[in-house]
Order: sequence, then C-alpha cells, then structure tokens
Amino acid sequence: MEKVGFFRSIHVKFVTIYLLLIMIAMQIIGVYFIGKLEEQLITNFKHSIEGRLPLLEYSLSEEMKKDRTDEEAPSLEEEVRKLLFDFSGEDISEVRVINNRNIVVGTSERNNQGIVGQKTTDVMVKRILAGGKKEDNIFIDKPSKDRVWILTTPIKSGGEVVGAIYLVAKIETVFDQLEEINQIFISATLIAMFITAILGILVARTITRPISDMKRQAVAMAKGNFSRKVRVYGDDEIGKLALSFNHLTRKLQEAQAMTEGERRKLSTVLSNMTDGVIATDRKGRIILINEQAAKMLSVSRETVISHPITELLFFEDKDSFEDLLEQQEPIVLDYSTNESPFILRANFSVIQRDTGFINGLIVVLHDVTEEEKIEADRREFVSNVSHELRTPLTTMRSYLEALSDGALHDKELAPHFLNVTQNETERMIRLVNDLLKLSKMDSKDYEMNKTWVDFVSFFSSIIDRFEMAKDRNVSFRRQLPDKVIFVEIDEDKLTQVLDNIISNALKYSPEGGQITFKLKELDDKIEVSVRDQGLGIPKENIEKVFDRFYRVDKARTRRLGGTGLGLAIAKEMIAAHGGHIWARSVEGKGTAIIFTLPYDPEQKDDWS
Repeated sequence: MEKVGFFRSIHVKFVTIYLLLIMIAMQIIGVYFIGKLEEQLITNFKHSIEGRLPLLEYSLSEEMKKDRTDEEAPSLEEEVRKLLFDFSGEDISEVRVINNRNIVVGTSERNNQGIVGQKTTDVMVKRILAGGKKEDNIFIDKPSKDRVWILTTPIKSGGEVVGAIYLVAKIETVFDQLEEINQIFISATLIAMFITAILGILVARTITRPISDMKRQAVAMAKGNFSRKVRVYGDDEIGKLALSFNHLTRKLQEAQAMTEGERRKLSTVLSNMTDGVIATDRKGRIILINEQAAKMLSVSRETVISHPITELLFFEDKDSFEDLLEQQEPIVLDYSTNESPFILRANFSVIQRDTGFINGLIVVLHDVTEEEKIEADRREFVSNVSHELRTPLTTMRSYLEALSDGALHDKELAPHFLNVTQNETERMIRLVNDLLKLSKMDSKDYEMNKTWVDFVSFFSSIIDRFEMAKDRNVSFRRQLPDKVIFVEIDEDKLTQVLDNIISNALKYSPEGGQITFKLKELDDKIEVSVRDQGLGIPKENIEKVFDRFYRVDKARTRRLGGTGLGLAIAKEMIAAHGGHIWARSVEGKGTAIIFTLPYDPEQKDDWS
C-alpha cells in the first residue's frame, strides 16, 4: 500500500509531468533536427558525386565518337576502363558505361570485367537510353545489407544520347554518421533529463511539503486526533490554506467533544438491536443505518448514506417518500431469489416536532422469512392433504350413492363399485400412513435398527421380488459388483426406500422399456442408482421430485395409486442413514434416482 501511495503522490506526479514535458520537447527537437540533418547529408553526398560526373560524361562522349579504324589505336573498352579506374573513389562501389545498344562497354569493378560486352537488363538504364533523363534511388544491397545510391545519367554527344553511366555509391556511410549523431543526441538528452529531474525534485518539494503536512493532519483528524497543527511555511496561498486548516481543526475538535457522548449512546443502542433501523432526513435521504439493516439489505453503510430511502427499499416505482410518511400499516418486502427466500417486514414511524414540522422517517426492519416460510408450508400442506383426501372421498361418495340408489342389486355393477370404493379406501389409508411416517421423521420420533447387511445380496433380493411380480413388459438390467459389500443399514427402512424408487420406475416405464440397477463402491460410500426410460422430468422441476405431494404426471400417479410422498419419505430415510439422494433426468429419455450410503471398506476384513 505504501508503494502504491508513493507513486500516486503529487510530488511524483509533478516531477513525472515535468520530465515528460522535457522529454517530449527533446523528442520533437530531435526528430526535426535529425530529419533535416539526414536530408542535408544525403543531398551533400549526392552533390559531391554528381559534381564529378560532367567531366566523366565529357570524356566518355569524346571517346565514343572517335574513329576506331586504326588497328593500333586502343579500343573503346580499354579507354573506358582507364577513365573509370581514374574516376573510382572511396565512396563509389562501381561505375558502368553502357552504349546506346544496351551493351556494357566498361566497369570500374576489377573483379567484374566479365560483364563487358554483354547486354544489360537494368530497367533504369533502358529508361535513360530511351528518355535521356537521369534517375537515382536508394536501395538495400542484399549481400551486405547496406544502403547504396544508384544513379543513372545519359551520355550525350551532339544532343543525342550515345550511352549511359550506371553508378553505385556507398551511401551507408551517411547513415552511419547519422547514427553517431543520434547517439550523441540521446546521451545529451539523458544528461539534460537527469539534471532536470534533480531541479524538478527540488522545486516540487517546496510545493508538496506543506500539502503533505496537511494530508497527514487530515489522516490524523480522521482517526480522531485533533491535537496536531499544520506548519505554516510562508505567507502565500499555501500558507493561508495551512492557517485555515488549523482553524478548521479547532472547530472540529470542539464539535467532536459535544457530539461524542450522544453518538456513543446512540451507537450502543443501534448496535445491540436485532432489528434493522434506518433513519432519513425530511427529504427522504438516508442519514443513519445500523449494521443489522445493512446486513439485511446486503449493502455497505457508507454507500447508502445520502441515498433516497425509496431507492434502497425499491419503492421508487410505486411509492414516493410522501406515501411512506402516510404509511400506517407495516409493508412486507420480498427479496427472495430462486436459491433462497428472504422476506422483511418494514414498520414506519415519522419523526415530527411539536409544531408539526417533519424531520424525517424511522424505518424498522424485521426478518420474517421463517415465519412466512412456516405459514406458506402450512397452507401448502393443508391444501395438498385436502386435495388428496377430497378426490377419493368424492369418488367413494359417488359410488356409494349409486349403490344406495339401486346399483347394489345389480350383479355386474355392484362388485365393480365396491372394488373401486375399497381401492380408494386403501389409498386413503396409505396416504395417512405416509403422513404419519413423515410426521415421525420430522419430530425425530423413530428408532433406527441398523445391522450389517451384504448390500449386493439385499439389493438383488428386492429386484428379484419386483421382477417376479411385475405385470408389464419391462426388462431389468443389473450392474452389480460380484463381491460382498457390507453396509450398516436399517433393512426395513431401506426396503421401503427401494420399493418406492423401483415402483416409480415401473410406473413410468413404457411398454418394452428397460430399468437399469447399478451399484458402485466408492472410497467411503456406496452409490445406488435406478434408471428408467420413462417420460423424464423437466430440468426446472428436477429438484422438486423430493418435495411432498410432487408428481410429474398427476393423473397417471393417482390412477396407479400413488400418494406423492414416496420420494419425500425416501429422502428423509436416506438422510437418517447419513447418505444423500438426488435425481438425474433428460426429458423424454428417462430418469435416474441415485443415493449414497456411508461405507467403510475396512469392515470387509472383519466379515471375511
């Protein structure tokens, strides 16, 4: 934190900006200076070479128009070679002379005399012979990677172009000079910046020292220390600011002493309250909020101060602050999410003077989530039980009325009506029994009679029972380990769990479907799964299958005698064994109910 604070200080910023300005100025000067210098050096280099060309052009034109009929006279190539050897210098790599038939008649390169007499293919030379205007350009020499300047100029005689000069000069020396000048300029810039940085630090200290003192004083004041004073360094604007700061410190010290006692009293009361408390000013802006209220609303006390109360409680769209001042009854605030319910009750009290002037509003928040949840569960439970009992009772009443009206003497209808009445009675008995089981589990009023059981054999026997008694074309597939796995369980309760799960799988399996039974041995538990190929469960409802009275297909479940409590009972029983139960499903492809039970592999040695 100290390192970050150092780089954010005004001292560093001042020196940094100062150095950046100097650097930018030096860069601008350097770019302009180097650009102009480069342009001037290249121009001088070209002029120094081009100044020597007229004499060479004249000598070559004279040689080209001589009569060469005398056999003892030197040939044109020999004369040209002498002229070129004399012309060559340190800055010139090669000079070639080409006649008007594109034939090379001479070159200054002693190791390249083989091109004499050959036809040139250079485009620049061809343009010179055709147009008569000289051309030049800078290229990169591929073998050496150096820059070279190539100049082609015509050789004229009597106003006609009789040949061309092709000159290659070593212009890389100019750029080497520029590089040396650049290094000198950079060194000078660094020296200048070093001196400038020292001067900038000295200048910045005279400005930032009193500001740093005031910053330290402000930090001390924030911690409650009002005894320090800011040193006054002069009578300028910063000195007057230091005097004003010291005066402000004295005033704050007096105000602090007056309000500290009242603040402690109020803070003690608010911090020990279990309810949330929010206070506003007369315009509805928050001026106080205790920790409990901030925790309930998941906000920071510092961020909500001075914010409108209607914005904090999400009333801005439906209620104004004036509406809240007239609110007599508590308001229920529902902040529930899909993951967790959260409901608050808000009570409003107006802060009002004797004259009737309103100073603000006090809001007291009370968490009623559990109360609302219990009430909602009670209402839902009563509704579900009433609905489940009403259906069979209505059916029984209808059939009994029919029997009393004369159907009792009908030999075909009477047995059917009595059978339906008996089935509905048994269904109500099963429902009541399931409710009693859940009630016992909720009150923990039941005992677990655990014994060590070979779960593979236990599971297989239950599957055998269902396979022998099934009346539908559904195949069973077993994936059970071929060994003994001893688990401590209550056989009766686990039998009921597996009966509920397998019964559901049979109910929802289509004709010709398959139910897969699987048992896996994990590190410290076993995993049991029963998978069917039924209609599946929608993804958004998959967590509800263990809720009481939940059914995927209500009509089919009632027709087959289901109460909607089987998986709820299974969940409670698995939890009582220290295990976990869940469902996996793909809509239209089937459902798998999976549960785990604690398992100690070391018990295997004891039983073996």
